[in-house]
Amino acid sequence: MRAMFWSVRTATCIEEEILLLTFLLSVCCRRRWFAMASRAGPRATGTDGSDYQHRERVASHYQMSVALKSEIKKLNIAHAVVWFLVAAQVLVSQLNLVSHKVVASPYQWEYTYLLSIIPTVFSFMALPKNNISYLVISMISGGLFCIGPILYGGMEMFPVAQQLYRHGKAYRFIFGFSAVSIMYLVLIISVQVHGWQIYYSKKLLDAWFTNTQDKKKK
Repeated sequence: MRAMFWSVRTATCIEEEILLLTFLLSVCCRRRWFAMASRAGPRATGTDGSDYQHRERVASHYQMSVALKSEIKKLNIAHAVVWFLVAAQVLVSQLNLVSHKVVASPYQWEYTYLLSIIPTVFSFMALPKNNISYLVISMISGGLFCIGPILYGGMEMFPVAQQLYRHGKAYRFIFGFSAVSIMYLVLIISVQVHGWQIYYSKKLLDAWFTNTQDKKKK
């Protein structure tokens, strides 16, 4: 009987100790969880999932802005390369570094096209800080200093290109190639670069305006 009594008592003690350990572990876990929660700070309002659509819209606008900025930067670099080639021809011709038989004198539109670097500079300045004013200036000046000279250049060189096509005669050369053919190729590349520049800049401007309006509403 005594052995049986001690065995029952021992089993009861073990159960009580297990319950006590379980209780202590639960208390420790709760304290640890509360400590981590207090370290992270209070929960911000509106983050319980009710503003899911707003956060998704902000994220999509941010992703679109990043993608458009990347495309505009690539186009700006492409324009800088074209501008450098045109500027090199003008500089070589003005300084008489080589004979005009090797590098022909520039057409009139090339001098005004040198101003096309202005919208690209404003575009580079607008992208880092989402400056709407600089981006608008870049778009307006792009139409004036980029598209304008290109249209004028197409009309200026058209009679020369027509003569080359009909009679196969060229009077201006750039390193042995017909100058009008090379400059028309430059025009074709430039009009595409500037067209996409203005298009992507307009979409980026819309994304910035939408983001600004969402912040005001919030």
